[in-house]
Amino acid sequence: MTLSRVAACLVAVHASALPAETIDTATITASALSPSCIGYRPVGVCLWLVCTPFGCKVRTSVKVGHYNPDLVVSSYNGLAGNPWLEMRSLLAGVETGGGAAVLSALGGPLPDLFGGGIATDGVPGRPDREQPNHTDLIFKEVDAIGFPLASLAGTLGSGYVCPSQANSFQPYFLSALDAIAWRWSIPEVIYPQSWIPGMREIGQFPLNTWGAVYPRSGFTTQAEDPKAAAVTAQRAGDVVTRTLQPHVYIPLGSGQEERKIKDRMMVWTPGALKEGDPGTGQWQILLPKQSKSCETFGRNDTLAGIAGWAGGKGAESGDYAWTLWRPYKCCQVKGAFIGAIDFREFPP
Repeated sequence: MTLSRVAACLVAVHASALPAETIDTATITASALSPSCIGYRPVGVCLWLVCTPFGCKVRTSVKVGHYNPDLVVSSYNGLAGNPWLEMRSLLAGVETGGGAAVLSALGGPLPDLFGGGIATDGVPGRPDREQPNHTDLIFKEVDAIGFPLASLAGTLGSGYVCPSQANSFQPYFLSALDAIAWRWSIPEVIYPQSWIPGMREIGQFPLNTWGAVYPRSGFTTQAEDPKAAAVTAQRAGDVVTRTLQPHVYIPLGSGQEERKIKDRMMVWTPGALKEGDPGTGQWQILLPKQSKSCETFGRNDTLAGIAGWAGGKGAESGDYAWTLWRPYKCCQVKGAFIGAIDFREFPP
């Protein structure tokens, strides 16, 4: 029996012992063994100038492109109820205490100024752009946390694996600490993107839309719970991969594509996540049922009936988790950088 099959068996036995609709670090780590999500390919060569007392010469190194698993994004019901077990144990006190502190500083729950719905935890909702007070108004908490292997990415491939911008287990976004923006859409409720149909839609407006990116809060009007969870996960990813957003979070990178040296690698980092664009990021579902492939949200399934995207993905607990994979290019540093020659496009 090969090592990969042994590892798969151990993960399966371990996962069978987990509470229903939860996930742990070992299972999340094993999910990274997904060739279709990684999308690894050589894309060109990098040119380096190396000078010695005896003269100068040009050296080359292979430039590769692939996706890195940067974040685990959990969308779930109930404050401090992250389905990632280790993170739930670690962050529960921070989330409940932090959320309570924010509300206490505001003098208690904010009034429902805009006539929004009521979430399952009794928190006043937001004015839904599409259908105010709709019975399908769903609220989700969302956490975005560094993938367990993120900090090790650049050390695993001996010059052929790109370092990630993310740090392992780093909380980049906890919606409980972003209580004002995540529950009441302040100040994004006044943004044009929040009110004008067709702006920043997840899907193809008007024929098929899962929901809007803005306002980036925990409320969605969506009849299918898995899609509501996906929309809120996309919103959290949208926030985290940008800087200077009106939320409480830690940015993942600068929000712009840039070139920099890290772990003795020249790295071309990804820009901000954009809905429907696999060139900025793709999602791999981990919970309730793990997939070995990646996708972008917003697939048109209006004619698919029960075989639509959400079919078979519903979680009885209402808890979901995805890995956000983002595209990187890199090459090993071998001197003073002259330039790079690409013979293949990446992301494709």
